[in-house]
Amino acid sequence: MTARDDMLARIRAHPRPALPLPALAGPFIEFADRERQFLEVLTFVGGRGLIVEDVSQLEAAVQALPCLAGAGKVICTVAGLPPGNCDPSAVSDPHELADLDVAILPGEFAVAENAAVWVTDRQLRQRAAYFLTQHLVLVVSRTEIVDHLHQAYERLRFDGPGYGLFISGPSKTADIEQSLVIGAHGPRSLTVLLVG
Repeated sequence: MTARDDMLARIRAHPRPALPLPALAGPFIEFADRERQFLEVLTFVGGRGLIVEDVSQLEAAVQALPCLAGAGKVICTVAGLPPGNCDPSAVSDPHELADLDVAILPGEFAVAENAAVWVTDRQLRQRAAYFLTQHLVLVVSRTEIVDHLHQAYERLRFDGPGYGLFISGPSKTADIEQSLVIGAHGPRSLTVLLVG
């Protein structure tokens, strides 16, 4: 018997009684100002958030973003915005996005509690763009902000195979010598534009 087998046998010899799962009926936190809460948490986790009052101002707001100054390869799949200089539907291999500078992509909804934005691959053939780009810009309607993750999970729909995830803030790690590194495993910046 190996040490592993011995340890597992000892654990199994002392079973724990099953406990009922907790009820998930709430009450859950609600925010009087979801936008403000979202923007404060987004700033806290290293992101940047901007409110665009009207969809007619969206293109100007995007063009004013510092990450676009000097950007080489840019993709954009947000309806009503110019497509950028790289057509994501023509990218057949995610390695082609290794030099992607800016990705401007739609978010389906946002969560005030933790500044997360739900994104999918419905309008993006190569989901690697979310992680390979240097700067990620997500565009979300101001009316599509929920209070907390319980509400967010109620909105998720998977009609078949697909991909989706919550993104909150730029990539970061602080587990190496307790030094915070932004952009360690993904985008160096995240900007969320709340529109409408």
